[in-house]
Amino acid sequence: MCGRYVIARTPGQLALPFDARVDDSIADSAAPNWNVAPTHTVPVVLERLAEDGQLLTEVHAARWGLVPSWAKDVSVGSKMFNARSETVMEKPSFRAAVTARRCAVPADGYYEWRAPDTGHGKKQPYFVHPQDGAPIWFAGIYEWWRVPGDAAAAVRGEQTRPGRAASQDDAAGQWLLSCSILTREAPDARDENPHLAALGALHHRLPAGMDEGTAREWIAPDKDKEHTRALVDRVVAQAFEVASGWRMHPVSPEVGSVANQGAHLVEPQEPLFA
Repeated sequence: MCGRYVIARTPGQLALPFDARVDDSIADSAAPNWNVAPTHTVPVVLERLAEDGQLLTEVHAARWGLVPSWAKDVSVGSKMFNARSETVMEKPSFRAAVTARRCAVPADGYYEWRAPDTGHGKKQPYFVHPQDGAPIWFAGIYEWWRVPGDAAAAVRGEQTRPGRAASQDDAAGQWLLSCSILTREAPDARDENPHLAALGALHHRLPAGMDEGTAREWIAPDKDKEHTRALVDRVVAQAFEVASGWRMHPVSPEVGSVANQGAHLVEPQEPLFA
């Protein structure tokens, strides 16, 4: 599971590895976020076909928590911030997006909580991050949702785009861009690799990270279900290799409140329990 993460890099830094264009939508939400939570505005890297047929790679602002195109209300997305890789091809909420609308969700690391071995007491938050300081490219999916006129107040402006025939202040003509992060089963807590074993002991789910090469293939748009299934399998198979380069350390319980922000949230702390 991945329910909180950190993205402190600028849109320009995220665009460089993909030679991507930074969309205007991200300009107002480019500040570092040390405590990203569902419904927050996050950067995503995606590819799309322009009206002239040109393939464009871009960094966009999106709402974290996928809202299916058929949803009646935006609130359904608050629980769809993760998509299980085992069922993403079949689940109605995700199957259209994973086939045609895949993205990379960048992060500097993510938070996870571990309960005491006794099962009682406060959970200890940990920060999981690449040892080499490189960004994580989570396998993501995205969707567009037409914003009803009476729901305009429920979404942030930078998360929406006007339709082709709509003006910027035409609420009924706005489209919400939202995303979700793929997860897979975590490594065995007895894995011979101590870093993977630590992740397995931390939580039973693992967000699926990709190397840059796989991320480039993942975000390429197509509608071939068999190709998509092969891509999902590849991402799942590669996830442990990517995660073997991650490290983790205990951090302050302050991260439990989404209102708390700042680089101090990722600084190592003494654990609440041994």
